[in-house]
Order: sequence, then structure tokens, then C-alpha cells
Amino acid sequence: MHVMEWDDLKTIMALVRCKTLAGAGAALGVNYTTVSRRIGRAEKQHGGPLFERLAEGYHPTDAAHAIAEYAARMEAEENALMRKLQGMQDTVSGPLSITAPQLLIAYVVAPVIETFTQRFPNVELTVRATNDVLDLSRRESDLAIRISRSPGDDLKGLRLCAQETASFAVAHYAERISKDPDSVIDWIAYVDHPNLPKGVKDRFPNARVRYRFDDMMAIAGAAQAGLGVARMPMFLGRALGLAQIPVLPAQPYADVWLVGHADVWPGARMKAFRDILVPFMRQEASRFVS
Repeated sequence: MHVMEWDDLKTIMALVRCKTLAGAGAALGVNYTTVSRRIGRAEKQHGGPLFERLAEGYHPTDAAHAIAEYAARMEAEENALMRKLQGMQDTVSGPLSITAPQLLIAYVVAPVIETFTQRFPNVELTVRATNDVLDLSRRESDLAIRISRSPGDDLKGLRLCAQETASFAVAHYAERISKDPDSVIDWIAYVDHPNLPKGVKDRFPNARVRYRFDDMMAIAGAAQAGLGVARMPMFLGRALGLAQIPVLPAQPYADVWLVGHADVWPGARMKAFRDILVPFMRQEASRFVS
């Protein structure tokens, strides 16, 4: 049997994990036809099928599972080497990937990104705006700004600031609530927390959840449109120019952290970004709490 190429081994591993050509292609950053071609080439070298083609997707054979297990170990070693090399890098140039929630990027971190790129034009900065917790050990990102109560045992971390949530609405809505707390008050809720916040019914007996959304930006937009009251992070309500409902106290929320894998943390690019982000966030910390 001929030796399989590393790209083909990674493709088998991705297809075992994702079950479909499209899913494997997305994981590898290639199109599905490339995945299909690589699988065909690997099967030719193997001398037989590695996957059953079923209506619901690709079902791996025992051989495919064995290849995927070995490929995963090879991938882990490759990632460990590349992380170590990143951590040894001593010039502020080359690629750097950071990830942060969309709302933090839009309303807080954007000036940091601008300052960094102006100061270090030789860095190829990629920003991944997502609420997903990317796997830093697999180099899905170099640094991550996370809203978390615990940054992760295997990561180096800096706590940037504490954070609170509060209830916000447009100014005239907030004023009406203050003047007439017995009126009907519509609330905008997140689908994962579909009920009224604790204590609301005690103060506002006619409060009700009128809308439920699955996206915080949509909730913020609905509050800006005057549809009702929404619970959101302090920094967001203030950035949007909404009025805090004064009779409802702010509540503690998860802190804001900067984290990175211990291997890459000492690298010059990572340090340069930290040196701009950390003092900026410490200066802006009051935006996050009452």
C-alpha cells in the first residue's frame, strides 16, 4: 500500500467527524469536491472503501476509524509544534488570529483593533467574531476574548474587567415604567432564559414576556425600536443609548477575560496585542458595571 498524503489523512479524519462532504470541507477550509477527490485517492491507495455512502451521509469503516485515530494524534503533535514555534516568535509580523463575541467587537474592542493594525502594519490580523468557544489548543484562534466565569484550566488568562447586566428600554418607555409601575410592561427575552428576570413580578405585577429572540443583537434592536424592556450587559445598553430601568438593580454577570494557550502566550504578536488591549479594557471597566 502506498503512503497516504497528510492532506488525505486529515480529510479522512474530518469526514469521520463531520459525516458529510460539505461538513468536512467546511472544517478543512476546502470545497466538497476536494474532499471527495481526496477520499477517492485515499481509497485507491488503501485498496478498498473507507466509507459507506448512505443517504444520511458517509459512514466510516473500521479502517477509516483507525486512520482517523492516528491522524488525530498526528494533528495534535502538529498543533503542539506550531504553538511552540508561535510562542518563540520574537518579531511583531506575520499572522495573528483573535476571537471575541460580536457585540464586544462592535461596541468595545474595535478601537483596539484599529490601534493595533496602525501600530503593527506587518501583522496579518484575522478577527473571528463569534460567541462559540473556539479550541485554542487546535489553533482555531491565537487569543480569545471571552465572557466567562472560568477561562479554562489549560489556558493562560487575564481578567480584563467585571461585568453586570441590567434592564434597558428606550427613554420614554423607562419613564412610563417609573411613573406607572402597574401598567402593562412588555419584556423581550432570550430563548435560553424565556421567563421574566427574578424579582420583576414583585415590582411590576403586570409585566409579561411579549417577545423571545435567539440573538442578542436582535434583542437589542427590538429594545431600540421601543418594543419593550430587555435584560442585557451594561456596556451594550449604554452603547446603544438606552435608558436603564432605575428600580431594577443590576445583576452580576460573567467577567471579561483574555485567554490564550500557554505555548503561544509568550509570542511577540500576542504580547503586542495584549499590551494594547489590557490597559484599554482597564480604562473602560466602568462601562461594564453600575
